[in-house]
Amino acid sequence: MAVTAQGSGTQTATLTTEHTLLDVAVAGTFTLHVDCINMAAGDILELRIYQMILTIGTRRVAYYARYEGAQFADDMIKISVPISNELTDAGSLRFTLQQNRISGGTGRAYPWKVLKYA
Repeated sequence: MAVTAQGSGTQTATLTTEHTLLDVAVAGTFTLHVDCINMAAGDILELRIYQMILTIGTRRVAYYARYEGAQFADDMIKISVPISNELTDAGSLRFTLQQNRISGGTGRAYPWKVLKYA
């Protein structure tokens, strides 16, 4: 099985803003990987994957994960469940990241990548 990076980067979060990391318009199976090394006490991180079920459909949340506070060294990188897509519509899959704070604080930098399996 070949594995390739569909997209990658570092997202510096603006608090309470849902940031689109990547829109996918190709067939394949994908996973989202996010490095949470910069999370601190009081941080809340939300990861979402949206999916269209039918061509020209509406994107809806298919995967959601929420993490709070500084993360343990043995669980620093968060990896989504695999999600498959056969559509070629623009944004048939969308990967997003949102950081919130319990109180105050600042946006953090999150290195991320989306891998495609073929």
